[in-house]
Amino acid sequence: MKLIDMHCDTILRCIDTKGEVKLGENGLCIDVQKLRRAGSLAQFFAMYVDLDRYKEPLDRCLDMIDNFYNGIEENSADIAFAGSITDLERNIREGRVSAFLTVEEGGVIEGKLQNLRNLYRLGVRLITLTWNYPNCIGYPNFKWEHKDKGLTPFGEEVVAEMNRLGMLIDVSHLSDQGFHDVARLSQKPFIASHSNVRSVTNHSRNLTDDMLRKLAEKGGITGLNFELDFLGDDGSIEAMVRHISHMRNIAGIEVIAIGTDFDGTTHLTAIKDTGDMYMLFDALSKAGFTAEEIDKISFRNAERVIRDVLI
Repeated sequence: MKLIDMHCDTILRCIDTKGEVKLGENGLCIDVQKLRRAGSLAQFFAMYVDLDRYKEPLDRCLDMIDNFYNGIEENSADIAFAGSITDLERNIREGRVSAFLTVEEGGVIEGKLQNLRNLYRLGVRLITLTWNYPNCIGYPNFKWEHKDKGLTPFGEEVVAEMNRLGMLIDVSHLSDQGFHDVARLSQKPFIASHSNVRSVTNHSRNLTDDMLRKLAEKGGITGLNFELDFLGDDGSIEAMVRHISHMRNIAGIEVIAIGTDFDGTTHLTAIKDTGDMYMLFDALSKAGFTAEEIDKISFRNAERVIRDVLI
């Protein structure tokens, strides 16, 4: 099994324990040893910042980035930073998991493009434009009332600058109109790192069929999210297969990836940690997905987007 997971919140769990929980081995859903056992090629690690809790969000983000790099340095035989397809391919040759650095809350740039550029210089290669609060970039999909509110003028500048730099634009958590604004403006593939299907489970965090088609048209992907509120049916593997099957039927196999949200979900599903991912792929095989299709879902589609965007 090979795996690229587009989203987890493991660094949040590490930093909030003030060093008691380590990236190398822990009781969380993800650690380096579990990634190795799962055949992980790459894990995208989110630096999640709660704007309501931190009045200086960029400072909090920088603290988390420091924790991310410390964890990699402590486990350098098994995991290494990656910021491009070249880095990913080198790490694969060397037998190390690639760690991609992401930010989950575009508000950390505090309305300044220079902060965006500096985060890029620090290694950030993906930004989730919003979380659950309105910010300088746009509005969240956490509440239906924000559905028709799009990107701010500054948010449109952010899309252009991320395209120029070679950063992945992540529309998970973004309002419906914000999604359509990104689809209209972005010159490169964009992604929903951890989002499911609204017509399967009617939650504002999930994507409509039209959104799935637009993602596919742009060459993007959506990562299946393991949060049971977004999956429905108590987070069963059968629910995961239903979401994936609908994605394939509506937008094609090329749009599907994995974005577990491990260590960030509020409820555990049937798959308890990254070491159990084979259970999903076995279920897909039993549901009639071919080996080639499962490879695309588990890593090849994500690898394609990395190749297309992360220069």
